[in-house]
Amino acid sequence: MAKTPLFANWTWKLTMPEPFDKITSNTSTTYYSTYCTVPTKKSTLHSPLLAAVLAYMEMDTSLTPGSSSESAIGTQGEKTVAEYQSRTGEIHVAVFNRKNGKFNVGRYEDVTASPKVYSLKDGGSIGTALFFVLIPEAMKDDEFKENYDLLGKCKNDGYADMDEAEKAAFILCDNLYRRIEGADTLPTAGIKLNIPNTGNLPQLTAVNISRNAYSPSSVLYGTFRILTGTAAPAAAASVNRDDFVKHYPLSDRVLTPKEELMVPRIEDWYVIPPEVTTICRHAQATTAGSQPMRNFMMRGPAGTGKTEGAKAVAAGLGLPYLYYTCSANTEIYDFLGQMLPETAENPHCGKEYPTLTDIQMDPPSAYKKLTGTYDEAITDAEVYDKLLEVMAQDAKALMADNASGQRFRYVETPLITAIRNGYLIEIQEPTVIANPGVLVGLNALLDRCASVTLTTGEVIHRHPDTVVVVTTNNNYAGCRDMNQSVISRMNLIMDIEEPDVDTLTERVMKVTGCTDRSAVSDMAASVQEISERCRETMINDGSCGVRELISWVQSYMVCGSVLEAAKYTVLSSVSGDPENRADILSSCLEQKFAA
Repeated sequence: MAKTPLFANWTWKLTMPEPFDKITSNTSTTYYSTYCTVPTKKSTLHSPLLAAVLAYMEMDTSLTPGSSSESAIGTQGEKTVAEYQSRTGEIHVAVFNRKNGKFNVGRYEDVTASPKVYSLKDGGSIGTALFFVLIPEAMKDDEFKENYDLLGKCKNDGYADMDEAEKAAFILCDNLYRRIEGADTLPTAGIKLNIPNTGNLPQLTAVNISRNAYSPSSVLYGTFRILTGTAAPAAAASVNRDDFVKHYPLSDRVLTPKEELMVPRIEDWYVIPPEVTTICRHAQATTAGSQPMRNFMMRGPAGTGKTEGAKAVAAGLGLPYLYYTCSANTEIYDFLGQMLPETAENPHCGKEYPTLTDIQMDPPSAYKKLTGTYDEAITDAEVYDKLLEVMAQDAKALMADNASGQRFRYVETPLITAIRNGYLIEIQEPTVIANPGVLVGLNALLDRCASVTLTTGEVIHRHPDTVVVVTTNNNYAGCRDMNQSVISRMNLIMDIEEPDVDTLTERVMKVTGCTDRSAVSDMAASVQEISERCRETMINDGSCGVRELISWVQSYMVCGSVLEAAKYTVLSSVSGDPENRADILSSCLEQKFAA
């Protein structure tokens, strides 16, 4: 089984691009790359990869002078960006981050349209655009470049020597295949990719495109039509807090004194990022429309300020702020609340219902738990409907018991409180939930109908001011892909990038009060270096980010030694394995901070 969905089994069965669709065999035991180290030497042509190479040649003016290709490729810092004209006429825009191996991709029917989802799947997007944006990275290998030039010469000669063309094609496909699949064993030539096994890739967002977040600072070939081809703008000037707090009200309602205390206060050290003001502006500007924008997602690595951003959004809108932190065991009841009877032994003891996992894995047993009847023909949808019915009946029974002296209470969750009263609710880390169907159960609250039935039988209608902000990591152990039905209900999806060293230094100095800019800057650079080292060596049992940097600086202010402070903060957080910590210490810290 392939390590990356780019080489899934179905991708090897696709029809080859011309003129390689006429060759007798897609497999060769004669031509293969130097990276083919298995005992039985063999290479195989790969249609999406080969199509990407041929499309790149059409755009490469060194091979095709006066090229009229509608594709384009360029760079922006650590990113390679590309617009690939697909065989179907769609424009596939791909952004590859060379630092972490991640892609952001979108499909366009035309340059004026909004990006559509790009997912690697049989019968859908086949990955040619991803190979296309990888070619500049592939070209860094001498063997790949040599055979690229050879195939280009054959192409310009009209493929008069098809044997030479086949040789170059086999070696190109085998070279890149083995450098990607065997990246862990090829420290210099390997190309590490970070693609979810589901094939669902992070999408480009219209908001980030509009603010030139992906625009190339250097164009290699072609003319960009969607990413504009202009350099990304400098960081926006900081927003004055007095001009931001409560500057984007959604209505003219007056909060109670208690609610006023729930509106977050923006600390002096906090710099309001552009993503926050963008969310506030969209929420306010669309209020008068038939579909006001009220659902937002902020995703990115830990420590990039997603929760502080959600609080800042609440401050800008002038709304009380609540939050709910998800866990692997979160169930739908944890969002909606339950009726809990109170007893002398356990005042919070409630009836145990089957979980969504129980329902999906074994509907008959879950149905028996609810009704006492085992029905082999029952479906999970029918069991879920029965669950809601039983919960409502139990709530009515508890009410009847209350009349005869039984005490009970309905425990309302932060989500229901926010939905009922028009607050901002932050849903933290939903990707850690083991059952992906849990969040899907909230879709009714995210849709325009915006209502849900509680266990008490009460129907809650979403207050028009209610704002839902989902904050999530998407690259940590235990994280899963977000269900697409939930993603489609997000009005804006903001990707929060890791701050650069200067921004990180400024932020941490304000938080900690440390005035030693030189030391903090070196420590900030080291944190980024450690993070990169962890990615390269697959150390993923810890964390190294902004929070660890803040603790490191604070400890340094106490003990006066950067290296000593690192041992108990950033180093101890990065991994529980002593060998991993020793590697990070020797490779990233000792030489730089040796006394």
